Amino acid sequence: MVIRRNGKRFYTNMFVVVVLLATTDIVFALDSIPAVFAIVTETREELRDLVIYTSNIFAVLGLRSLFFLLKGAVNKFVFLQQGIAVVLIFIGLKMLAEIIHVKVPVYISLLVIVLCLGGSMLYSIQATEKDDDDIPIEKEEQ
Repeated sequence: MVIRRNGKRFYTNMFVVVVLLATTDIVFALDSIPAVFAIVTETREELRDLVIYTSNIFAVLGLRSLFFLLKGAVNKFVFLQQGIAVVLIFIGLKMLAEIIHVKVPVYISLLVIVLCLGGSMLYSIQATEKDDDDIPIEKEEQ
């Protein structure tokens, strides 16, 4: 991951990718800490800390596989990025709404997430099929 040329140290592309993936994992783990604090209602401090730490450890472990899953899914579903963007905007607005004491029930949040992701995937499939139908098929030569 590090090469030396003429006494100077150069980092390879692989080094940059590993650093970026690790940084992304840490950012997502840190981002999930307030969410865990918001939903953990345990009054015993030791048990609350255990739930918070283990949930963040599992979040970091799951992010790497989720990243590769989404990488493949984004290539297959062309409108998935827009669906994910809408979900992120919704979550941000939900967090801002809690500042002014407006609570959005969990089932509504899950419904919005499923509808956005599922809708973007279905729209991608429909758009891909429509594009495939528009391509003329060449007749075989006899």
